[in-house]
Amino acid sequence: MRAFVRFNYELYKDCPYAVPDLLEDTLVTLDANSNPAFRFCQVAFFLARKEGRIVGRVAAIINARANERWGRQEVRFGWIDFIDDLEVSKALLEAVEAWGRERGMMQMVGPLGFTDLDPEGMLTDGYDQLSTLNTIYNYPYYPQHLLELGFEKETGWVERKVFFPKGEHEANNTKYFRIARMTEERYGFRLRHFRSKSEIRKGGYVETMLGVINKAYADLYGYNELDDQQMQWYAKRFLQMLDRNYISVVETQEGEIIGVSVCMPSLSRAVQKAKAKLFPFGWWHIVRELFLKQRHQILDMLLIGVLPEYQDKGANALFFADMIPFGINHGFEWAETHPQLEDNLAGQMQWKNLDCSIHKRRAVFCKKLS
Repeated sequence: MRAFVRFNYELYKDCPYAVPDLLEDTLVTLDANSNPAFRFCQVAFFLARKEGRIVGRVAAIINARANERWGRQEVRFGWIDFIDDLEVSKALLEAVEAWGRERGMMQMVGPLGFTDLDPEGMLTDGYDQLSTLNTIYNYPYYPQHLLELGFEKETGWVERKVFFPKGEHEANNTKYFRIARMTEERYGFRLRHFRSKSEIRKGGYVETMLGVINKAYADLYGYNELDDQQMQWYAKRFLQMLDRNYISVVETQEGEIIGVSVCMPSLSRAVQKAKAKLFPFGWWHIVRELFLKQRHQILDMLLIGVLPEYQDKGANALFFADMIPFGINHGFEWAETHPQLEDNLAGQMQWKNLDCSIHKRRAVFCKKLS
C-alpha cells in the first residue's frame, strides 16, 4: 500500500504543478480498518509492473450506497496513475473492468473516490496551473488514453481563480455588501465565526456543517450522503488542519446553521516542500503555512454550501461580504474555488460579479460493460 501511494509522487516529482498525496493521510483513507466508507464499499487495489518496476496504479471501488441512491450498477476507478504507455493504462482499466464484471456491474466510471470528499475528476485543461490539495493533477496524456480505450466523458467540473479586488473593480463596489445587509434585515440571517476550535469540536459543529453539505450537495452528480460515523471521522482528521478564522457559518435568527464556508491558505507549495510526508520534518512546512505566515498568496475555498431552501435568499452574499475584506487584509491575491459542475448554472452565476476566470477543467469518464 505504501508503494501504491508513493507511486504518484515518483511519477510527478519533477512536475512543478503537481501536489502529491500526503502519504500519512492517504494511507489512512485507503485503510479498511480506519475509513468507515469500507462498511458499504467493496475495494480492490492494483499495481502494474513492467520490467520489474511499478508503472501504474488504480483502485476499484463499488459504492453500494451511491449505486442504490442513483439506481446504477457502477464500478468506480480512482487513484489512477500510469506512465505514458497505452499497454499499462489498458491493463489497469481491464483489471478494474474484470473485477467489476465479476460482481455484476454494468458500467465503469471514474476517476472517483469513496465519497465526494475524496479526489475526483481527471484534469482535462489547466495542466500549467498549480494543483490544490485534495484535487487530482494528471498529465495531458491521461484523458487521451481513456478516449483511445473506449471511454466517454460523462460529466465535467470547472475551477476558477477568483482575484481579490484591487482598486476600482465591480467586486469592490457595494453589491455583495448591499445584498448581505438586505439579507440580514429581511430574514434575520447572520454570519458567525467561531471563538476557538474547542467550541467547534465540543459543540459538534463539524457534524452539523457536514449535515448542511449533505443536503446542499444531495442532487449533485454521484453524491452519496455522509452518515454520522463518516462525519465524526472527517471531523477528527480535518479539524486539526483548519484554522478557525477560515471557518464561517450563516445562521437564522433561531440559531439554525443554514450555510457553511470552509477555507484555508493553500498548502500546495508546503506539501511539495514536505515531499508529501508529514514526518519527520514535513509537518513544519504545513504548520508554517497555516499558522505562522502573516501574508498568503492563495486561498483555497474547500467547501461552500447553503441549504436548498435558502439558496435564493442571499446567504452566499454574506460569505462573500465577509471573505472579500478578509482576503484583502491578509494579503491574498486570489482564491481557488473547489470543482463545480459545469452544468450547475445557478452555482456558476454566483461568480459573475467577481474578477475571475476558469483556469482548470476536469471530467469523469465512463464505459459500458454490457
